[in-house]
Amino acid sequence: MKEIRDIVRAFDMAQSEGKRSALATVVHVEGSSYRRPGARMLVTEDGQLTGAISGGCLEGDALRKAMHAINQQQNKLVTYDTTHEDDVQFGVQLGCNGIVHILFEPIDNTKPYHPIRLLRELAGERRDAVLLTLFSLDRSSVQPGTVLLYANDKAHTGLFGDWRELVMTDVKEAFSDRMSCFKKYTYGNRLFNGFIEFIPPPPAVIIAGAGNDVLPLVEITVMLGWHTTVVDGRPHYATVRRFGKADRILVARPEKVLVELTPDVQTFFLLMTHNYNYDLSLLKELITKGFQYIGILGPRKKLDRMLAELQEGGLRLDQEQLASIHSPVGLDIGAETAEEIAVSIVAEMKTVLSGRSGGALKEKRDPIHSRPAELSSHE
Repeated sequence: MKEIRDIVRAFDMAQSEGKRSALATVVHVEGSSYRRPGARMLVTEDGQLTGAISGGCLEGDALRKAMHAINQQQNKLVTYDTTHEDDVQFGVQLGCNGIVHILFEPIDNTKPYHPIRLLRELAGERRDAVLLTLFSLDRSSVQPGTVLLYANDKAHTGLFGDWRELVMTDVKEAFSDRMSCFKKYTYGNRLFNGFIEFIPPPPAVIIAGAGNDVLPLVEITVMLGWHTTVVDGRPHYATVRRFGKADRILVARPEKVLVELTPDVQTFFLLMTHNYNYDLSLLKELITKGFQYIGILGPRKKLDRMLAELQEGGLRLDQEQLASIHSPVGLDIGAETAEEIAVSIVAEMKTVLSGRSGGALKEKRDPIHSRPAELSSHE
């Protein structure tokens, strides 16, 4: 989501300066690639790039392709095939042994549902959404592009009639399943591919604690685009001066935290106040609410004491509730400094978000990224 917000801001800046621009989107990948479908990059006519569609190897050629799309004011699909050993023929030297399909869309601000408008609507509030991009592997065919955003039971789109009827069932199914997918559609005797992208809201992190060890943690979560709240009972610690980059700063007693905030399924909690009673009281408020991650700073004996006191108070926890508690918090990377501990904590939260183990990639025998169904122009 951070990439999308950066792209929207860059587009607004380009518009204010009278610059034309194009959106480049990775719509499908076969084999290995640095970025996956849904990676985006805004290209302005003076060569400014915001976002990324590769590890840097594609951007130079993508700039030329984007200029071509801008000058012709036509959507263009470009395919980079590096499955051959000699990929220098493409002038990009991907070194990834994969096929990457990238759609270039010049942005016409006079059109009511141009791609940036849909991205702006997507980034406007915390909610699940589905974005539909239509393209054809026949590069001589029309390339519809980013055409629909679905959220809050409403479709934002310029599609109408037969096209809308063709896609809406699949769009709603992807929204319900919370899963991206690829679909094929025949329209006007032509075969089109639909990249139906489920996009959840960015993670939210609520950090209980405003000590110095929280400062680098906030730097990292904000850099990642995670909505970050710092809460503490001490008004002289939880201040804008100390945590100016946080999205929200709250001074509250532990029993008032959930009253003041509106966490959702994408919200992570970290208990880092160094105040045992504050952390215990907040844990009591959180543990029965079904949150997927509650990280507690401190040794294991601290958690054991907390759980014993909660049980003595009559609270009975099931295995799912206990599994949501991560204490000692973070991955075992040998962290000692506040900065290293922050990296360890964020890495663990990311593994939970991704459903991964956090092991070394060199030990992984399967592909790093899951593989979507491959597209074929012969189907």
